Amino acid sequence: MCRGNCTFAATQIFPVSDSLYAQRGVSAQKEEVHAAIKKLDKGLYAHAFCKMYPDYLGGNPDWVNISHADGAGTKSILAYLWWKETGDASVWKGIAQDAVAMNLDDLLCVGVCDNLLFSSTIDRNKALIPGEVLEAVINGTQEFFDQLKNFGVNIHYLGGETADVGDVVRTIAVNGTMTARWPKNKLITNDLIAPGQVIVGFASDGQAAYETAYNSGLGSNGLTSARHDVLSKHYAEKYPETFEASLNKDVVYIGKNKMTDTMSINGQEIAIGKLLLSPTRTYAPLMKRLLDEQFDAIKGVIHCSGGGQTKCMKYLPQPMQVIKDNLFTPPPVFELIRENSGANNKELYQVFNMGHRLEIFTDEASAQQMIATAATLGIEAKIVGRTVAADKASLVLEAQGETVTFQY
Repeated sequence: MCRGNCTFAATQIFPVSDSLYAQRGVSAQKEEVHAAIKKLDKGLYAHAFCKMYPDYLGGNPDWVNISHADGAGTKSILAYLWWKETGDASVWKGIAQDAVAMNLDDLLCVGVCDNLLFSSTIDRNKALIPGEVLEAVINGTQEFFDQLKNFGVNIHYLGGETADVGDVVRTIAVNGTMTARWPKNKLITNDLIAPGQVIVGFASDGQAAYETAYNSGLGSNGLTSARHDVLSKHYAEKYPETFEASLNKDVVYIGKNKMTDTMSINGQEIAIGKLLLSPTRTYAPLMKRLLDEQFDAIKGVIHCSGGGQTKCMKYLPQPMQVIKDNLFTPPPVFELIRENSGANNKELYQVFNMGHRLEIFTDEASAQQMIATAATLGIEAKIVGRTVAADKASLVLEAQGETVTFQY
């Protein structure tokens, strides 16, 4: 990590934008979504990772209400391909975890870690998705909640909506909404992020103590890109229901691999389909401990989900420069995507997490305790960067010997 005046070779400066990702009809930065909601109330804390409102449910001025919606995104299409090719319906349990983790881990970023309510929303094309898939998703959701309870994270499953909407959904969409009441004095609002802090990154890959298999670290963002970049035209021909028919064929399934091809990782042969389908790691067991033990040292928390390593820039309370010059070496799944797509660092780092999906802004002494706590749960962690005073916001990423700068 560079601590003083630094120079790097091959510096590139970019606006925040999309390229191949956009050609597939999606956006890492969600510009149109942000434009659509710009007139809505931003909630009580403008810089917080999740929108929070007064305690309408309980009427307590010292508490807030939070209702957060997210889901597994197009990762369900990968599960569909694996299931169709192998007959293995257990893969749908991972999709259930994805839909939960993408809600839960966003709420962890504002300090909420217990006594949550969850309602699922599953839309399917009944002609293609039978009852066994619904059963696997629903039961997988409850099994995940049962596992988290062992770590003091209690989530109550309130059921939800399952709709047969074949005219709207090609295969299946698995989403959910998570709701909580939380005391204001236990919130992380990101208002305390300031120059002079360090950023602790927590690895997205490996095998945490509470995981049963190697996790590729991919998560549930950028799956449209990952799917089409890695997998071959075989899937376009055999499963046309898995992509938008109006897309240019040059961006549809342009890779060289099949789901059942394997990669050697840590001496183990793992199917590429399994790498792409690794359930999104939840950091809930870790964050529960950090919030209990080091709450006052946590100045800001970011879930590097949509937007990848640029995500943090949306939540800064003041202009500053964020420098990430000690990033993790990208896990193998991201190198697989790079190899197949030819994407540059600018695109990869604003679509994927590239090695860490959770980051905490803190002081250096507290950072070392957080890193040690993560190690007890089998999660690699380290200081990946820092914040520096500046008149304008910018993000500097040192990615594998190349410096990529985003101006805001």
